[in-house]
Amino acid sequence: MPLVRINISKDAKSEVVKAVSDTVYEAMINVANVPKNDKFQIISRHSEDELIYPAEGYLGIDYTPGIVFIQVTWNAGRTVDVKKAFYKAIADGVHAKTGMRKQDIWISLIDVAGVDWSFGNGEMQYAPTE
Repeated sequence: MPLVRINISKDAKSEVVKAVSDTVYEAMINVANVPKNDKFQIISRHSEDELIYPAEGYLGIDYTPGIVFIQVTWNAGRTVDVKKAFYKAIADGVHAKTGMRKQDIWISLIDVAGVDWSFGNGEMQYAPTE
């Protein structure tokens, strides 16, 4: 039940955008045990002045205008090891498919409860059973 937001340069080619989208989805299925077909993504393209990052780098990592911000909201409960493997699968996969620098693949996870979702009809599909 993740919701993925991908913020990328307006100059990124369609093939790169698709590769990022597909790689995140593949990592969700293969690493984070997300159900198949649970692919909800919002992809936003931005001008260079709308993707802000520290020009001098951060934590020993330098960035370029090719940076992509990936934010995943999903159900809480995954281990640190699963999250580490998820980050790595995305960075490695996007790099392999596009040549994008791993340093420019920035990922944030937001853990929420199952009751924090409605997939339509104004219903809480994952409501607790009594």
